[in-house]
Amino acid sequence: MSVRLRRDRIVVILLKKIYVYNFADLKLLQQIDTFTNPKGLCEVSHLSGSMVLVCPGLQKGQIRVEHYASKQTKFIMAHDSRIVCLALTHDGRLLATASSKGTLIRIFNTLDGSLLQEVRRGADRADIYSLAFSTTAERLAVSSDRGTVHVFNLKVDSGPLQTTSDQNIGSPPVVSHLSFIKGVLPRYFSSEWSMARIHLNEGLQYVVGFGHQKNTVVILGMDGSFYLCQFDPVAGGEMTIMESHNFLKSDETFS
Repeated sequence: MSVRLRRDRIVVILLKKIYVYNFADLKLLQQIDTFTNPKGLCEVSHLSGSMVLVCPGLQKGQIRVEHYASKQTKFIMAHDSRIVCLALTHDGRLLATASSKGTLIRIFNTLDGSLLQEVRRGADRADIYSLAFSTTAERLAVSSDRGTVHVFNLKVDSGPLQTTSDQNIGSPPVVSHLSFIKGVLPRYFSSEWSMARIHLNEGLQYVVGFGHQKNTVVILGMDGSFYLCQFDPVAGGEMTIMESHNFLKSDETFS
């Protein structure tokens, strides 16, 4: 279904099993049984040193976390519905998950499995195509079949992993202005919303990541489209398209 690579490991993902190999001699190091995994969901940390691997667990909505340094396995019940998208920070400390409902994205501490934050993409069901952490794990980008890319502020910083009660960071999450009635009405009204967004072509699959330039995201579409967008980290709102190309139409640049 898919493959993940590190300098020292090759991870091969099948429908219900994952194989971890040593890169140097292709020796099989581990076999992992998973819930049916047609999307080939699996992510590995990329910093040198010990690897962290996340993949579906043995039941719907469950995540398995493998910490190879401590040789510990942790299971997280992330969602009630089937997991459709995963993202892991480079150091493997933070995990983002989305389910088939596509309304909520949850961020977990992989060390203890605790839920650190929950952000809302929208109220209606959507297919989440891509999740990406910024390099410093200050923000999370999300793309869906609605044709919209959202950028969320996160509560955890790039230092030692802490809960929000232990720290104070600059960019607060965006909370619904109706949050004052959260004790009366559903959690929807106290949800944390994206601070910046851009709407492209609905139904088209986009992969998103953060750019090397400050406060930018890179968006790649399955139709060959490329967008470099900039967001205002304070005011948020609609992102600005700085560059756009189509790599399947080499003679065409579109705005």
